Amino acid sequence: MKLFGKHISLPFTTPSISRRDQKHIWHPLTQHKLNPELLAIKSAKGALLKDESGKTYIDAIASWYTSMYGHCHPHIIKKVKTQMETLDQVVFSGFTHEPAVELSEKLMEILPKNQDKLFFNDNGSTATEIGIKMALQYHHNLKNDRKVMLALEDGFHGDTFGAMSVSGLSVYNGAFEDHFIEVKRLPKPNGLNNAEVVAQLKAILRENAVAGFIYEPLVQGAAAMQTYDLNGLNDILKICKANQVICIADEVMTGFGKTGKHFASDYLAEKPDVMCLSKALSAGMVGMGITSCTKKIYKAFYADEVSKGLFHGHTYTGNPLACAAAIAGLELLQSPEIQGAIKNIMSLNQLFADKMRKHTRIREVRQIGVILAMDVDIEMERYGNARDKMFQYFMSKGIFLRPLGKTIYILPPYVITEAQLAKIYAAIEDYLDDLKEKQA
Repeated sequence: MKLFGKHISLPFTTPSISRRDQKHIWHPLTQHKLNPELLAIKSAKGALLKDESGKTYIDAIASWYTSMYGHCHPHIIKKVKTQMETLDQVVFSGFTHEPAVELSEKLMEILPKNQDKLFFNDNGSTATEIGIKMALQYHHNLKNDRKVMLALEDGFHGDTFGAMSVSGLSVYNGAFEDHFIEVKRLPKPNGLNNAEVVAQLKAILRENAVAGFIYEPLVQGAAAMQTYDLNGLNDILKICKANQVICIADEVMTGFGKTGKHFASDYLAEKPDVMCLSKALSAGMVGMGITSCTKKIYKAFYADEVSKGLFHGHTYTGNPLACAAAIAGLELLQSPEIQGAIKNIMSLNQLFADKMRKHTRIREVRQIGVILAMDVDIEMERYGNARDKMFQYFMSKGIFLRPLGKTIYILPPYVITEAQLAKIYAAIEDYLDDLKEKQA
């Protein structure tokens, strides 16, 4: 370039990651016209994320409930690295390998005792998709004419077609509803309406050929961490089992310690026939899902007829690296350190929950295990897009929270420090106090 007749060199500036992102990438759950620029995360460690400018954020939701043992945990890295040097990937149809077999053995040690077989897949949505297919094909193989699924109102089970069909949050599904399988919905039992729910369930079973019942045990994640009655769910499961309805527990969100037990199903006397696992299964390192089932379910597919097999397969099914990450995660989950950390987070969350129940800007508080959810008393019309404003407020404070509508929830990695939790609690209180001042 010439300036005043002389050639000069301009410094070369590399475009930011977020600027380069805009050219080609289409992000999930994003309306890009309203959100043209996304934050670029450069690195992560423990409970902290660091963006490309160097600012750090506390990951208060374990990156969508996956990195429960923290980011870049050395034990998980070591296991995956060792596996990477031996076997990275091999087709799982016709072959098997040590990491998958070891994972199956370790997983069976902590799953409910009625579980017997594991079907490997890629993610949470495909884990539930396979659970639904198991229920439908179970009855098909036995020549039972049952094609209706049963699900709870406001449930969410994923984005593939079967999973969308049984999900009750239509904001995700509107364009596709004409293509869904038939589903009947049941209200959540809340302890007061249990008799009415049971009566409605019995009517549905009389009037419809129901193949399976899918549910998020005790906590509905996408429905703003709504909790519901344990005894009421037990009653539903007992009736479904008596009527040969396959019970499918979607533990994609609730599994691996988040409710205080290894699985939310551990709180229930009635165990599921099928369980859907993902997210924290592979410790936030590599994507993977698993659908487990009882011996009874598996036997309906075990036949001389090839057509009775479960013909569902993904290229990366049983990926050795994902299995290695999952094995490392299970070892951490059962360690005294992580179990102690879970109990400590539960205790601290309970104290904060008790405090928040007295706050004038909080309508309801729900807490189970390390999950804490608070419904903010706010007029959406008056404050515009309150959810996005909440999100930006917490990010400005260096905290990654992802509110669901008016609900603020915390679901932190087990390795989070007390100081980091205290910072999250303080930011929530500051936000609520700001609301009080605005209303005044």
